[in-house]
Amino acid sequence: MKRKIPTNAFEVYFAMGPGRSYDTLAERFKVSKQAITKTATKERWQERVAEIEQRVQADSKEKVVDLLNEMNERHLRVLRAIQAKALETLKEKPLRTGMDAVRALEVTIRHERLIRGEPSERTEMSVEEATRREVNRWMTVVDVDGEEATEDDGEVEARD
Repeated sequence: MKRKIPTNAFEVYFAMGPGRSYDTLAERFKVSKQAITKTATKERWQERVAEIEQRVQADSKEKVVDLLNEMNERHLRVLRAIQAKALETLKEKPLRTGMDAVRALEVTIRHERLIRGEPSERTEMSVEEATRREVNRWMTVVDVDGEEATEDDGEVEARD
């Protein structure tokens, strides 16, 4: 009496994982390896396994990209909050006591640029300059009488 290979044989074969074999499947169903091989060839088991594994790998890559994008967005939100606090502090405090805010801005700008894909060497060279420009743009120098100090070119140099 011949035994018939069940209709779910491919699913069983695939579920065996990377160590799957026609021999093991033949033993499980108590049929010959030749019968399994014929069915596998007829039903394109190897191609189906490859297609499924490719889809799984593509889905996995997509999930990793999504997770990285979520992480970057979360980090950017934190950086923006720190930047807002740092700018608020710079507006309220003299530069000498606001150096923590300047450092916070420098760090957050560097990290934001890295997250957005700017090369780190370029970032390292330009963060200090960008920070100085931003500080100069936001700072208002007030003289002893409480009047705003101005210069001919409209920019005020920050003093270290």
